[in-house]
Amino acid sequence: MRDPVLRHLRQVGLVAPGDRVLVAVSGGADSVALLRVLLELRSELGIILGVAHLNHGLRGENSDADQAFVAELAARYRLEFFVERVRVAEHAEAKRMGLESAGRKLRYEWLTKVAQENRFDAVATAHTADDQAETVLMKFLRGAGTRGLAGIYPQMVRVSGEKGQTGQAKVRFIRPLLSTARSDIEAYLASLEQPWREDESNRDHRFRRNRIRHELLPLLEREYNPSFRQTLIETAEVNRGEETFWRDLINDTLNQLGTSERQLLLRPLGEMALALQRRVVKRFLEQQTIACDFQHVEAVRRCAVGELSRVELPGDWVASREGDCLTIQRPHPHPPQLGYMHQVAVPGEVPLPEIGCTLRIVPVPAAFADEAEPGTLLRADLMGCELWLRNWQPGDRYHVAYMSKPQKLKTLFQARKIAASERPLWPVLLKGTDIVWTRDLPVADAYCWRPGDGDGLRVECFPT
Repeated sequence: MRDPVLRHLRQVGLVAPGDRVLVAVSGGADSVALLRVLLELRSELGIILGVAHLNHGLRGENSDADQAFVAELAARYRLEFFVERVRVAEHAEAKRMGLESAGRKLRYEWLTKVAQENRFDAVATAHTADDQAETVLMKFLRGAGTRGLAGIYPQMVRVSGEKGQTGQAKVRFIRPLLSTARSDIEAYLASLEQPWREDESNRDHRFRRNRIRHELLPLLEREYNPSFRQTLIETAEVNRGEETFWRDLINDTLNQLGTSERQLLLRPLGEMALALQRRVVKRFLEQQTIACDFQHVEAVRRCAVGELSRVELPGDWVASREGDCLTIQRPHPHPPQLGYMHQVAVPGEVPLPEIGCTLRIVPVPAAFADEAEPGTLLRADLMGCELWLRNWQPGDRYHVAYMSKPQKLKTLFQARKIAASERPLWPVLLKGTDIVWTRDLPVADAYCWRPGDGDGLRVECFPT
């Protein structure tokens, strides 16, 4: 493995003689191999190594054993060692994030801090060619464009501190193993008789990446394309080149068009190629810190070229065309709209002329309730004979099934990208003062049907 890694390091220019490189080592095969191969190459490259390990505290004694293993490895090679313990699960719950996302966020923040405080020129992480393939496939399944399909970059720069603050520092992250297959890594460690730590969570199919790694990718290689993994890696390589081209072109185009805070001058935009129009609009929205999917970007582009007059965006922003300018702003509050309140029999249905829909409460026998998606049924034994249906009201709080705590419905609307204009008449179903259901969200946690709860009830809301 030594020569391919050396070639990758030199081709991409990841390190220079004299660099201090902090190696992030979890104790798994990939990161242990990264450390061992850099130890082999350090004299030839002229670099100085340190080791960093973040204990996520997710696996009890096994997490502590991982830490002890990495500490012993660093001591054996007389390397500077940095360690920290964090509570990923608590952070994930507090920030309403998944465990994987929370762990990644805390890990990069800590590595950036250690590198900055101890004058390391780069942080080396053990992303492999297999990680690249899995990342590209995962992003494709989410609907990513060229930027997402560029996958993992051989190096990236993270900035510590708040934007605009003095004392910000840039820390470079490098991926020396990005062209190395996981099978080659394990063969390399075996040749060295170097043990590593196995993390059993890497086999846990509750995590999306693990299902892609152990189920979907092998299926696609077995049934459709034996070289599919390599195809994904090459796709990432092509798209990274495309993104570099687009980044420079879009920056030049925005400078030519002229922008100011919340405004984009439009006169030449309609004459540009469709792909460039979309890219320019997307970058402009990102500069306004407005996260948009393709549908929003396309609607704003159509507004910019005069096909639409006004577009509602996440966060209660509105894009509108005013002369030769595209303007992004929050509108003045609308006057209050007429609300509604209806009694609903259980089971039964009620028309909602205010929004052109009918709401129906349908019984689901226990024998069939197991087939329903989790979070879609209410417990029949808790509902009684009648419920009340009304429109959303400011301040409404709702405890979605399987979430840790209640949230404001407005926050949930924003997360689901429900337009501000639709919210005032949004239907909510109540038992007493408790919201038990609202359209397009799972049912309330306290009233959610779970296996063994007997009969269930399904709430349906359909156009009439």
